[in-house]
Amino acid sequence: MTSKILLLPGWQNSGPEHWQSLWEAEHRYERVLQHDWLRPLRGDWIARLEDVVLSACESAATPTPASSPAPKPITLVAHSLGCILVAAWASVSRNTHRVACAMLVAPGDVEREEVREMLPSWSPVVRQRMPFPSLLLACRNDLYCGFERAHGFAQSWGSTFVDYGDHGHINTESGLGAWPDGHNMLLKLQRDSGVAT
Repeated sequence: MTSKILLLPGWQNSGPEHWQSLWEAEHRYERVLQHDWLRPLRGDWIARLEDVVLSACESAATPTPASSPAPKPITLVAHSLGCILVAAWASVSRNTHRVACAMLVAPGDVEREEVREMLPSWSPVVRQRMPFPSLLLACRNDLYCGFERAHGFAQSWGSTFVDYGDHGHINTESGLGAWPDGHNMLLKLQRDSGVAT
């Protein structure tokens, strides 16, 4: 069984040289497009993700010949605010069973005072165990989330934690390009979650 991969960018979206954009172009993964990238509201982003998950499942459930592949479970690949979105969505959605696994990269700490003022609807961070396997990667020199904070998020969410060293926010400025190492970790997460790659 293969998986439909949804890319969840963070605040202000992922630019053309961001690994999420490069994966979208190379592997044809689907970006979840939000209505407002600059003034994100948690409720709006949750509703949008719910719509895309349901749409993905409905299209997969369209009657097909017996030789066609089975409907695809969903894999979420989130960056920064996208990680906080996954936790918030998973706490309220009745469709979490449609998600095979989630890769959470460099969560942004929306509870920091300077960020909370700009993104008031995102605090507090939902700290509830996710009902699907997840992998969280964090760096020791991420300016947007302290290393121990990221580790705390992983514990709250039941995520496997990966210390990804000193690559900052794991974004365009990190100089990772298409980030093949990250893509290999995604494929391994899918295999470990029972999803064929």
